[in-house]
Amino acid sequence: MHEPEWFAGEASGALDQRLLTVSELTELIKELLETAFPSVWVSGEVSNFARPRSGHCYLTLKDEGAQLPAVIWRSTAGRVRFEISDGLEVVCRGRIGVYPPHGKYQLVISEIQPKGVGALELALRQLRDKLAKEGLFDPARKRPLPPLVRRIALVTSPTGAAIRDFLEVLRRRWKGADVLVVPVRVQGEGAAEEIAAAIDLVNRLATPPDCLVLARGGGSLEDLWAFNEEVVCRAIFRSRVPVVSAVGHEIDVTLSDLVADVRALTPSEAAERVVPDAQQMAQRIGQYGQRMAAALRAMAAAARSRWERVADHRAFRRPCERTQQLARQLDELEGRATRALRNRLQWVAQQTASIGARLDSLSPLAVLRRGFSLTERAADGQLVRSADQLSPGEQLRTKFYQGQALSRVEGLDPHARPSARPSSQE
Repeated sequence: MHEPEWFAGEASGALDQRLLTVSELTELIKELLETAFPSVWVSGEVSNFARPRSGHCYLTLKDEGAQLPAVIWRSTAGRVRFEISDGLEVVCRGRIGVYPPHGKYQLVISEIQPKGVGALELALRQLRDKLAKEGLFDPARKRPLPPLVRRIALVTSPTGAAIRDFLEVLRRRWKGADVLVVPVRVQGEGAAEEIAAAIDLVNRLATPPDCLVLARGGGSLEDLWAFNEEVVCRAIFRSRVPVVSAVGHEIDVTLSDLVADVRALTPSEAAERVVPDAQQMAQRIGQYGQRMAAALRAMAAAARSRWERVADHRAFRRPCERTQQLARQLDELEGRATRALRNRLQWVAQQTASIGARLDSLSPLAVLRRGFSLTERAADGQLVRSADQLSPGEQLRTKFYQGQALSRVEGLDPHARPSARPSSQE
């Protein structure tokens, strides 16, 4: 390792009397550290993690005895698949650098891996937890496939085995469905964006298909990673067309499988889930036809039995008998009603005569007819009931049963009592 002159001279015991500025000393330290540690591997726990709008990541690696500031430039941070957070144990590769404005050394990270677990596996766990919290995997939002599919959109690689397996099974099982193949890359850089764009394109069609199938053959976690990308999961979630995910083999489970409405273990099974088997359908239709025929025969026999019972009913054997009975009952009711009305009228007449007699007996004219009279003052027509109401010289009017007479009060005797036998005049 090349040593600066000042360092070599001090090591040999010579005193360097040259005065250094802070910047010059910092540059010498920077050159020494960056030359001595061009590439190192460091493990530690992440703390004080921050990612400002610039896209660079700043963090501190620490263990029980020390702390090491570190930075991940934006170009490197964009390639990190998992989410970095405080408390995460990581293994980093990078170089030691010095930041002159602060006079601090730091680790410039060029590669970072989670400790004890692969980066892809950790990224998969983190994204799965995030999407689960947002409800993208909720079974309640999953839609069933139409019972009879006529149009299918197949998003897959046009050169892979998945399209061949899907179409072969589809052709063998059902010939009444049209397939629209949307070619995309299913792995590699940019594949996830192509798949998401294809899903959106299918949903924008003027005549959307009955279902959409994502198909890909098996592979490693890296090969299937495009179907674990967040952009694909969200495209499936917002799709108005029911989505069938048929990615990988039976043991492969991607996030697309969890978001999709239906998960098929393989592309071949996806074809079986999407369309019915023509032979089974024909057998089922035949069975339905037999059951319908048997049901119609049973209904016809039941109807015939009911009509026979109806035809044997007394109303059909003697149709006029009931009418005659009702006519006789009507005559009897009419007679009873006539007698009841006559009796009611007689009773009303008797009651009317009785009430008239009672009213006549209470009439003032009947009293006058028996010889009594009514006396009232001529001035105001007030009926006279006592001598106290009169004064000498007051003019009176007396009414008889027939006619009336005028008189004048000559004298008063208020204490006189009427005789036992009233006089015919007052």
